[in-house]
Amino acid sequence: MKNMPRSTKPAIVIGAGAAGIIAAWKAASDGAQVILLEKTKRIGTKILISGGGKCNITHDGPLEEVLRAFRPHEARFIRPACYRFRPQEIVEMLTSRGLDVYTRPDGRIFPVHQTAKDVVAILRDYLRDVNVDVRFETPVLNLETDNGLITKVVTANEDFEPGAVVLSVGGSSYPNSGTTGDGWPWAESLGHTVVPILAALAPITLRDARPELAGVALRDCILRGRQSKEFVRWRGDLLFTHRGVSGPTCLGISREVSEVMVSGVANLEVDVVPDRSFELLTEEFLKWSKANPKKRVETWVESYVPKSYANELMRSTEISSDQVATNFAIKLRNRLMNALKGLDLGPVQEVVLDKGEVVAGGISLDEVDPKTMQSHRCSNLFLCGEVLDIAGPVGGYNLQAAFATGFVAGEMAANLVLDQ
Repeated sequence: MKNMPRSTKPAIVIGAGAAGIIAAWKAASDGAQVILLEKTKRIGTKILISGGGKCNITHDGPLEEVLRAFRPHEARFIRPACYRFRPQEIVEMLTSRGLDVYTRPDGRIFPVHQTAKDVVAILRDYLRDVNVDVRFETPVLNLETDNGLITKVVTANEDFEPGAVVLSVGGSSYPNSGTTGDGWPWAESLGHTVVPILAALAPITLRDARPELAGVALRDCILRGRQSKEFVRWRGDLLFTHRGVSGPTCLGISREVSEVMVSGVANLEVDVVPDRSFELLTEEFLKWSKANPKKRVETWVESYVPKSYANELMRSTEISSDQVATNFAIKLRNRLMNALKGLDLGPVQEVVLDKGEVVAGGISLDEVDPKTMQSHRCSNLFLCGEVLDIAGPVGGYNLQAAFATGFVAGEMAANLVLDQ
């Protein structure tokens, strides 16, 4: 820690998620007195559920490639922060404290033996090392201002007079984790614009759900969103639920589906053999049927998909489960190939906002300085993490955006209070 005098007024960090933890640690490391306010009983709740509890820490690869995963205006905004705090830096913080990590072929970085709990425990130690004053079960009620400055942070327990405030309360996905959208009304009261909130990285419910398929996973398929034509696709795994679908492909298209459903209807379809054209698939079937004339067609389908899905696919195409390869009508064969290449799952009922990993929308990026995370509306306010209008794809991108924007917000908040 730098040897600096403590400011008489603290930097108040509101929200102990990924962005808030790093912001508090960085501000305290730079010499500021830091109070971290968290309304729940623990820090890093959404980190604990990230990656299915395994914690997809960040994303590997050249930084410009990582940034291209975001929408262009989001990438432009987070670029300065990500260059200040690169993916390798959060990895080094964790590995230097004993966490073993590995990088998947798709670039996602995970702990090898440990879990998200171990990641949070290490981050908690970093806060202790720099004497961050963490106040649990301390919900913030209001931010009072005077002449464009936040003069008081009002909580359910006591009030604080801040030198700077870092707002890192997250969005409104997984409200049981404490992210209930509290920051947006505060930001609006300070003059900020809040872009309408939509679900992102979220499960999807279907009007015609297939509960009999609940728990069935399709590996390396393509899930498409369609209206009159295809508007989005994602390749990866798909998981059927009692009410619809989830899994990486579903999370990958959920934001675009949410946007379409604001003014229309979206349908989903799934291609379970993305590397095979209709023609190649037909050729493979004809070779198989010639060698196995007495076998059921469903047996061939099961060589590509789980048995329960094969049964559903046959039912959906109105092909008898007893149909054998001999004398399989061309019309039925074409119908089967089309279903393998694009089985219609029907219209979307809802993209479930409160079950999403993140939300799209939030505080307008035009009203925040990307180099400092300082508000253009309130000079001692810094904003970071999911409270901003940023929503990257699945794969560790959103945690990286939170870590990086939190780092810059904490650094600049410390600079402000130490100069007072």
